[in-house]
Amino acid sequence: MEYACITPLQGNLILTDDLHKSESLLQNKDLYKFIWVLEGSLDLTIDQMGIHLEKNQVIPLSNIHHIRFPRFTGKYISILFNSNFYCIFKSDSEVSCNGFLFAGYSNPLLMQLTDSQALTLERIISDIRLEYNEDDSHKEEMLRLHLKRFIIACTRIARNKYAIEPGNESAFYLFRKFVILVDENFKEKKKVGDYAQMLNRSSKTLTNLFSLYKLPTPLQIIQERIEAEAKRLLLYSDKSAKEIAHILGFEEISSFSRFFKRVSGKTITEFRNQHRER
Repeated sequence: MEYACITPLQGNLILTDDLHKSESLLQNKDLYKFIWVLEGSLDLTIDQMGIHLEKNQVIPLSNIHHIRFPRFTGKYISILFNSNFYCIFKSDSEVSCNGFLFAGYSNPLLMQLTDSQALTLERIISDIRLEYNEDDSHKEEMLRLHLKRFIIACTRIARNKYAIEPGNESAFYLFRKFVILVDENFKEKKKVGDYAQMLNRSSKTLTNLFSLYKLPTPLQIIQERIEAEAKRLLLYSDKSAKEIAHILGFEEISSFSRFFKRVSGKTITEFRNQHRER
């Protein structure tokens, strides 16, 4: 069953257990997503990366992720929303559209719920369903509040997963800020030093801090973001490799080709041909 709210500003909030059947939703490049397995399991393909989810696992995905459902058995539910519904309204940065949950562009965050955590999310989903049946001027705002509750609940679960406590909170704030800056500037800036300067830190400080909390290295974050964008353009556009190299800030196609082969293990032609054969 699907519940959908469309606001006068073209904001969308959708609750559905049939996302795999809706090509229009799967192709929509504006939607942020939560996918929660209620029973059984499912396999997702996220930008050609396979991920297996079991019961009571939740994965948040940003609007740049392209997903498919190769297989699922059981039940799942998805919450989808666009920036006009939630992101344009002032929210605490940690639970905004560029917050902690949506920072994993190349490696999305997978959360395993405890029974009590699942119950908390079930209550919020129930409140969203009930609010969909209302028909007054407060409906949109109430739905937005329930969505924020869901995002806050998932953020707390993620913080527990990574053991974020008052003593190390500043490190994770720096990590999230770094990821946001990379997302905003990766086409022009590809060196750790560029971002270290923007954050008033040294490259060594960033590398040591991320290592201390078992986070990906700064260079890995930059390269994975470029790789993810390269794959999306190769798979979902008809642009040539030369055009994509230019879009991603590579001065020469040869530099882009070497980078892509190093990070993906395949040549550009091999990668595109492999996809076309499926």
